[in-house]
Amino acid sequence: MDRSMDLQKAIRHHEFGKPEEVLTLESILVPKPRTGEVRVRLLVASINPSDRGMIGGSYGKLRELPAIAGREAVGVVDTLGKGVEGVAIGTKVRFPGEDGAWCEFACARAEDLLVVPDGVLDEQAAMSFINPPTAYCLLKKVIDLEPGSWLVQNAGNSAVGISVIQMAKAMGLKTISQVRRESLIPPLKALGADHVVLEGSDWGAQRDQLTDGEPICLALNSIGGASAIDQIKVLAEGGTQVTFGGMVGDPVRFPTRYLIFKDVRLVGFWWDRWSRTHGSNGVSGVMAEVYKMMTSGVLCLPIEQVYLFEEFEAAMKHDLKPRLGKVLLCPR
Repeated sequence: MDRSMDLQKAIRHHEFGKPEEVLTLESILVPKPRTGEVRVRLLVASINPSDRGMIGGSYGKLRELPAIAGREAVGVVDTLGKGVEGVAIGTKVRFPGEDGAWCEFACARAEDLLVVPDGVLDEQAAMSFINPPTAYCLLKKVIDLEPGSWLVQNAGNSAVGISVIQMAKAMGLKTISQVRRESLIPPLKALGADHVVLEGSDWGAQRDQLTDGEPICLALNSIGGASAIDQIKVLAEGGTQVTFGGMVGDPVRFPTRYLIFKDVRLVGFWWDRWSRTHGSNGVSGVMAEVYKMMTSGVLCLPIEQVYLFEEFEAAMKHDLKPRLGKVLLCPR
């Protein structure tokens, strides 16, 4: 059925600002695939901290206004454009999110599609394109970690943090996860965390007891501020801290003595940049490893609640509450 003149639902904003103030549910035209393109129908979309940054005008490459919100979603091929071969209608793929993912339909070049294996559930697939590959790269692409190596991460209950815990367990790595609420300790331990410690508890003083005297080689920082400093203090000589987020927005006032006397390294990581510099082959290789872990049961991301598009305001409010799982959106 030709839906090129039909209308679709889309969550958009006409200015940058707080999501609760600028987002609206609107009707826009369903796109028609051009030659070499396919149209994808949305199944499920996720809500990420970076979505708030893009809506607020402070994250990455901003879209032209009015803009469709959202970056991460899964869909199925709905229509083939002229000249498209080797792609079947109904194939599950990453929803084209460059121009926004919180809409019912979008088009993409057939050659750019990222196919999702049949064994990956829709909700898991919707959460698979940003945080799990980030976690995988943090563990495999920054420094060489031998089995038995120790790492520390803050925001242990975040989507990246949960992915790191499960992946590290499968790789034979050992984790210390920093969290802000004691109630998060049991569920993270159940997911495979070796140790879960409370922020501000002076846990660094027990470093040697936690690791049996083994060095901490890697620190994963997505918060900043005092939490990042706590990590730097426990890093081994020559250790590396990777910053891939700044949830609290506080600067890291780094004690220079750790640079001079311990040769601690500070580096950054952004999955979007890594994807651009390594191209489709690099991305496909990482995603193949992610999906291998998902289909084997190694990696399973918790879900907090799924909301309809019409309930997006409640979904955005829920996303701000303390929780363990992801808040998701679906069009119907």
